[in-house]
Amino acid sequence: MSFYWGEGDDAHGTVPAAMTTQVGNLRRAMKGTVTATPKCEALTGVIGSETACSIYALRPSPCRDFTASWEHGVVNEACDRARARHGLRPLVPEDWDDDPELPEPLWPKRAA
Repeated sequence: MSFYWGEGDDAHGTVPAAMTTQVGNLRRAMKGTVTATPKCEALTGVIGSETACSIYALRPSPCRDFTASWEHGVVNEACDRARARHGLRPLVPEDWDDDPELPEPLWPKRAA
């Protein structure tokens, strides 16, 4: 997904511009995401085992807006499709830790 170019750190935003590619006059995308088999350059780890975003606090708006299935009590079909592309099952409500003592956001339990 693309985002407004002004989100880049070279335009007073937070997203590291070196990790983006121009996709239009006013749009950027994260490197690695504008391909037939997208994998964001900021994604670290092994998909299906353990992954993380290396720029989580600086991530662009599409990443901030994207929620995992059942993260907020509703299914996200885009999340399910992305997981299926990597041979992972969809998340279900039981995958989420609902311990009220944990800080927000609640992270999913390990879901294979």
